[in-house]
Amino acid sequence: MAGRTMTVSDSVLIAADALELYSAVADPSQMPRWSPENTGATVPHPGRPLPEGASFVGTNQRGRARWSTRCVVTHAEPGRRFSFVVGEIGLRRPVVRGRIARWDWRFEEVVDGTLVTETWTDGRRRWPDRLAAGFDRVVTGGRTFPDFQRRNIARTLARLKADFEGGTETA
Repeated sequence: MAGRTMTVSDSVLIAADALELYSAVADPSQMPRWSPENTGATVPHPGRPLPEGASFVGTNQRGRARWSTRCVVTHAEPGRRFSFVVGEIGLRRPVVRGRIARWDWRFEEVVDGTLVTETWTDGRRRWPDRLAAGFDRVVTGGRTFPDFQRRNIARTLARLKADFEGGTETA
């Protein structure tokens, strides 16, 4: 059995300024506008991008399941890159520590706007492939996390594009 996919990424061209897009994405309290799962985030100063080293608690929902995560910003380069690691997870509040995931957003200015790339990396490197695949199928309704996140990333990017360009979501 070949090793499982640990990273999933997708990109979209958005007719908007890189710094403007970065400023929105780097404020995790805004993510429910675009993400199919995220329902909010507790951040120190809503409406402002988080600096490197900042911590926030995100809330999520998939079907009837709800959970929260504690995340730490690892890169905060205005107009270029925003990323964070998910290091704690729990139902009502994050209590279980571990390497859960990394989310990375890159912003590249191009002729017609900004190429936005969102990347998810599975933090569960020590999990055996079969255990991870079984767990994933239970919590995603039959898919592996890479397949599930590929769809979520496409939807998030389509919603971000529609939000900033004034259109409608196409993914």
